[in-house]
Amino acid sequence: MRKALPMLRACTVTTLLAIAVIVALAQTPPKDLGIFTNEGSVGQTPPGCRAHYDAAKGEYTITGGGANLWAASDAFYFVWKKVSGDVALSADITWVGTSAAEHRKAVLIVRQNLDPGSSYADAVSHGNGLTSLQFRGAANEQTYQVVAAEDGPSRLRLVRKGNSFTMYFGKPGEEWKAAGPVEYVSLKEPVYIGLGVCSHVATTLETAVFSNVKLEESTPAK
Repeated sequence: MRKALPMLRACTVTTLLAIAVIVALAQTPPKDLGIFTNEGSVGQTPPGCRAHYDAAKGEYTITGGGANLWAASDAFYFVWKKVSGDVALSADITWVGTSAAEHRKAVLIVRQNLDPGSSYADAVSHGNGLTSLQFRGAANEQTYQVVAAEDGPSRLRLVRKGNSFTMYFGKPGEEWKAAGPVEYVSLKEPVYIGLGVCSHVATTLETAVFSNVKLEESTPAK
C-alpha cells in the first residue's frame, strides 16, 4: 500500500492541475468580434492567421493565408456568424502594405458552410484593384465571376435576396454601382456570412482592414 502512495499523489496533483486549467478557461472572457460570433480557417492556411476587432474604431483587421478562394476549393481566414433570410453586408476595405500577390483577396462573403468546396457568393477586392462578384453555384463546382466596371473601389456591399446575389461598389461619397445579380447559388438556411482574407500564396499571410462594417438582417426565409 505504501508503494502506491507516490502514484496516488501524482494523480491528485494532475487532477488539481486539470481543474485549475478548466477554471481558468471558464473565467476567460470570450473574444470580442463585434457583430460576428466566430473566426477560423476555411481550407488549408499557414500559421499566424488571426482577426482583431477594434471596438473604438469599429474596424476588423484580418490576417489570412491560403492558396486561393476560387475554382472548386477555397483556403482563407474567415470571421463569421450564422444567419437566415435576406441579408446585406457592407464595408470599406484597405490593404495593409504592398504585395507581389496581385490577387490577394479581401471578401464579404455568404457561404453554405465552412467546407472548402462550399457553395458561396462574395464581393471581393483583389490586391491589384480588380473587384468582382464571385460565386460557386453548388458544392465543389467551379467558381465564376462578374467583374465590376471600375478598378479599385474602396467600398463594397453584398446583398442576398433568397439565392440571388448583387454586389454594389463605389468610393466614399459616391453613389453605389451594381454588378449582378447572379441567381445560380444553391443555399439552404442557415448560411454563414462574414469577412475573409486570402493571401493567394499558400505559405504567406496578407492583412486587410475592414471599416464601417454594417450587417443588415431581415425576417428568415420560409
